[in-house]
This record gives sequence, structure tokens and C-alpha cells, in this order.
Amino acid sequence: MVGGGAGAAGGYLAGSGGSSGSGGVNALDQPRPAEQTNDAPEGSVQAVAEQVMPSVVQLQVQGGNTVGEGSGFVLSGDGYIMTNNHVVEAAANGGRIVVVFQDGRRAQAEVVGRDPTTDVAVVRAQGVDGLPTVELGRSDNLAVGQRVVAIGSPFDLAGTVTSGIVSSLHRPVTANGQDGQATVMDAIQTDAAINPGNSGGPLLNMQGQVVGINSAIYSPQTAGGPGGGQGGNVGIGFSIPIDQARRTADEIIENGYATQTFIGAVVGTAPQGGAVIREVQPDSPAARAGLEAGDVVVRMGERRIDESNTLVAAVRTRAPGEQVTFTLADDSTVQATLGGQRVTVN
Repeated sequence: MVGGGAGAAGGYLAGSGGSSGSGGVNALDQPRPAEQTNDAPEGSVQAVAEQVMPSVVQLQVQGGNTVGEGSGFVLSGDGYIMTNNHVVEAAANGGRIVVVFQDGRRAQAEVVGRDPTTDVAVVRAQGVDGLPTVELGRSDNLAVGQRVVAIGSPFDLAGTVTSGIVSSLHRPVTANGQDGQATVMDAIQTDAAINPGNSGGPLLNMQGQVVGINSAIYSPQTAGGPGGGQGGNVGIGFSIPIDQARRTADEIIENGYATQTFIGAVVGTAPQGGAVIREVQPDSPAARAGLEAGDVVVRMGERRIDESNTLVAAVRTRAPGEQVTFTLADDSTVQATLGGQRVTVN
């Protein structure tokens, strides 16, 4: 009894002495500040998050023995949603996709179409209308160092917002999906934190416009697999440029399938740098342009080609029918009209 009472008294005296006896400032005695206003500064991360968050969704996917989740963003009020192919491919043949909206509503969704070669897919939520949509920006005028924001559902934590900068542009990133089809992205590199579950969510400029689809991370465990596998963020994430993804989504919604841009040649990396033509397919755009086995492409237009995947990624960013100039290692040039072929999915 004595010990308990003395302890209580001692505690009381020490507490009251801290606020009045020593003359020091006690934060607990200070009045609460005025309530913050809800007006986010224009061009701030907060403003971008408030603008876009209602249009970002979580996708819960089940197919066969695979269960996973990813992100997406709303393209139209009647339920079209853009995401990554690798997020939804498990459910493409009889699986199940549930869309979870920011306000907690849920809806079943179906795959409209997908393109494993660029890792873009479109799904459509059923029985919905009047959804808030994103604003699509453009990716052809991004600059290294530009601020960006990523929104998604990393590790099932829906509505997570991170920010960073554009670290690099035109990164050729290669990954293999679950169906074994290779993805080659002409990626935007960013240090905005991207983790498993962010895949399919938007990368945004500071006007709240979508400039990319977050798709992959570099991880020491997975070295760039889709969504980063189970590795965590190390500050190197990759997004699909929205200009390319927009064209693919338009084709999927219009036709139910995507069209891949191609030149019709098998290429490898030349020892001295550049992409060496190993084989030219008959009656292909490469053949009609006069490219031959052994030619080494070092530029496409103004873009330097340092290895084979750089050439593949550069071609895929263009639309079928576009004319391009290839510069070869001997400084000669070749004019080619790019071809287009329907993407087949496994």
C-alpha cells in the first residue's frame, strides 16, 4: 500500500512539475491548430491522388490453381478497364475476375482482349454505369527527372499512392508471362515505389493524366519479371508508355484483338553493338525494304539501337503502316514501311 501510494504521488508530482514548475513548454498544453482546408495545392501529389483515386481499381483474379491481384484504371463509364495482360491472363480461359472499386463496390468482369507481347489487356466490369474515368495523357514528351505518381494495390493494399520521378526513358525490358509468351516493353523507368499488386495501375504526371501502365520492377530476386514476382521495390520500376497502350486498347475494344507492329526479321545483338539481322522472312516489310541477313541496324530514325531488344521495342512503339528509316553500321540507310499482324494468345 505504501509503495503503491508513493509511486502514484511521485508520478503526479513529476508530471505537474514538468508543466508549471520548470517553466518549460509542454506540447500537450498547446491548443490544437486550425483545421486544415481540403484544398490540395494544384500540381501536388495530394491533388493528383484526389483526382485519380476514384478511377483506380483493384482486380482480384482466379483461374485454375492461380489466385492473385493487380490494379487497373477505368477507361469508360460503362466499365472498360485497362490493366496488364499478366494480371488477368490466368482468368482468360474460364477464370474469374472481381473488380473492387474505390468506394468498396464490387463487380464481376470479363476479359475483352489482351496482348501478351506488350503486356496490355482490357477487361469490362459487368452491370456498372457512370463510373469516373481517368484522363489519358501522352508519353512522347516525357522528360527524365519529371515528377510522377503511381497508384495501385501493392500487396493487396488498395489505394496506395507513391511518388517519384521519371528515371529514364526507352528502357527495353523483357519478361515472360505465365503462358510463355515474351513481353518486350519500351519502358518508362521510374523510382516511384512499385510492388507486386501495383501491376496494371496508372503512372501519372502532375496534371493527373495517365502517362504509363505500371508493369514490372527490377528485383534482385526476379530481375525484372512481371510485377516483380515476390521481390520488393528497390527503386527501379517500369511502365508501359500510354501512347502504345492506348493504341492497343483501342484495337482491343474495337476488334476484340490487338495488332502487333513488325518488320519480319529475326534479330540478335551484334558483338560491336546494334541489332544484327539473322534472317529475313519472305515478302515481309524487311524483305521489301531490302534488309538482308548480316545487316546491322544501329539507328531507327533518331533513336540509337544498341542491341536486339532495343530494336524490337522501338518497332513495337510504332503503328502498322508507319514509314521508318533504319541506319546500318556502314552508314547506309534503308526505308521501310512497318507491317501489322494480329496478336495470337495461348
